[in-house]
Amino acid sequence: MKNGKFLTMAFESSCDETAVAVVADGREVLSNVISSQIDIFKNYGGVVPEIAARHHLENINAVMEEALRKAEVTLEDIDLIGVTHGPGLVGALLIGIATAKAVAYAADIPIVGVHHIIGHVSANFIEHKELEPPFAALIVSGGHTNIAYMESYTQCRVLGATRDDAAGEAYDKVARVLGLGYPGGPKIDALAKTGNPEAIHFKRIMLEKDSYDFSFSGLKTAVLNYMNTKKQAGRNVNNADVAASFQQAVIDVIVEKTIAAAKEMNYDKIAVAGGVASNSALRKALSEACLKENINLYIPSPIMCTDNAAMIACAAYYKYQNGEDGLDMDAYASLPL
Repeated sequence: MKNGKFLTMAFESSCDETAVAVVADGREVLSNVISSQIDIFKNYGGVVPEIAARHHLENINAVMEEALRKAEVTLEDIDLIGVTHGPGLVGALLIGIATAKAVAYAADIPIVGVHHIIGHVSANFIEHKELEPPFAALIVSGGHTNIAYMESYTQCRVLGATRDDAAGEAYDKVARVLGLGYPGGPKIDALAKTGNPEAIHFKRIMLEKDSYDFSFSGLKTAVLNYMNTKKQAGRNVNNADVAASFQQAVIDVIVEKTIAAAKEMNYDKIAVAGGVASNSALRKALSEACLKENINLYIPSPIMCTDNAAMIACAAYYKYQNGEDGLDMDAYASLPL
């Protein structure tokens, strides 16, 4: 506690970002330090779990010290510790959990484990102070594509989920086919701006009628088949058109299903979360669709869409307010919403 404000320090290490943040009263960010490993994994074409865990181990103490320094607080001022405990890479998660538990135990501070996806949704509470549950949530990331109903700050009900490749995973795989490298999402987003989204018609996979589930593996395969067919015929491929057409197919499905869910359930608020939420074309399409349907749209700034610890601190704060805490947590590669 400092200046009458409840302080939460949180740790996020579910993938390739080592992050620590200090947040006051659940929504005021005092510091949000992120040490990214993206440059390391460019040479590998993706995240290598063991290497990611090693870098978390090397960086996490320094990141924590910087977060405390930037927030101008000491460990004695901290009222709560939050930490991501899943889903994610188990080795990477364990570094964050072990550090958070050690700090909580040594300093006698309560600790709360946070679901990574609930953390992403909570980024909206930080940047949109007026937002309160209930509302519809669209979660789009490398591992998840979900439409959910946020019943409270800590509880949600899944309406639809990916059955195979998540949107972000499809982006990464198509980027690899196009020779764009890692991370694929931002590279396709940038390249697509110079291409024609109607140049190639890739089928929109909507699944069964009234289903809010997603499937992007077929679209990914369609892109691969298109590239192979052109290559075997000795024809040139316009990568920008492929990127734009692929991206438009993904966005069309996401936007149509999200708006349909909101209308059917009579929601007037949609909050978007996850790394793919930083995609400029998706943000534009959702904004236009929500404006047309008179639905309030909430999307965090691009930096808050990526993995960070401020969102985890926010989620931890509300879980603690709900009476949840304890050292008896483990790391989970998969964790139901």
